[in-house]
Amino acid sequence: MRRRGGDDGGLELGTSAVAVLVVALVAAIGLELLHGSRLSIAKFGWSFWTGRDWDPVSGEFGALPFIWGTFYSSLLALLVAAPVGVGIAVFTTDVVPPRFRRPLAFLAELLAAVPSIVYGLWGIFVLVPVVRGLETVVSRTPLRKLPLFSGPPYGLGMLSAGLILALMVIPYVSSVSREVLQAVPVAQREAAYALGATRWEAIRAALHYGRTGILGAVFLGFGRAFGETMAVTMVIGNNPQLSASLFAPQYSMAAVIANEFSEATGDLYLHALTEIGLVLFVITLLVNAASRLLIWSVQRGPGRVSDGVPAPETIPPARAGEAA
Repeated sequence: MRRRGGDDGGLELGTSAVAVLVVALVAAIGLELLHGSRLSIAKFGWSFWTGRDWDPVSGEFGALPFIWGTFYSSLLALLVAAPVGVGIAVFTTDVVPPRFRRPLAFLAELLAAVPSIVYGLWGIFVLVPVVRGLETVVSRTPLRKLPLFSGPPYGLGMLSAGLILALMVIPYVSSVSREVLQAVPVAQREAAYALGATRWEAIRAALHYGRTGILGAVFLGFGRAFGETMAVTMVIGNNPQLSASLFAPQYSMAAVIANEFSEATGDLYLHALTEIGLVLFVITLLVNAASRLLIWSVQRGPGRVSDGVPAPETIPPARAGEAA
């Protein structure tokens, strides 16, 4: 017993050390980014985030075009990925026959294993020509007068970046939404059926119950899209300008770091790029933390379901012996 108690104490100490190491690593990354951007912070202050000029030759650095491009492309990706991802989760949880659920869920999650550079190459050779044709058709209609559809049809631009990001975000949204729907108590669906609800009405009840976790899944997808680098760099056009047009080539924070960091000359240039990395790091960390908190609030709620098996307090009395 003493030896077993000593083993438990060593295990607790070791796992605690690993947990502290993870937190310390995140803090060390933040401090290093802060130290590496001190010259830019001291010279530009808050004007760095409101400035529109990015001119390394004259030493003028404004990050607003990159912030705009990052948020714009991420939000555009969520508009496409959120309904598709939640639809996949509903289909694999409540609609498809049980024997097909695991294979279909695996195929949907397999998209997350594709390297970013592969998505970028696919975007250049397949997606961009399709988008260019779509933009050509739209430019011949009265829609071209709207700011959202103005500009020449290059193919490389915000629309291509948003679509490639949506494809990359879908597996994250669908996977987490599926976990949330599986965490909905069985009693919720059975109560809906007992009241005479149709399958769609029972699914709506489950979606309403897990709406907080689904929102967390969408936030998680937003964090994934926010920090994406290579695929966006290859299709967004890399032009530091502010534009509401889906056709216009623009830039993102991750893309400018990837493109210019190795070619940066001068300490101020390097510190400006590092400051962009610092804000990208902080925003991504906050978004992911908020999404996990929303998901945990559902999974830790009463009547939680784990791996498709209802918790004991959610099992109706007539089925308690069967579930046992």
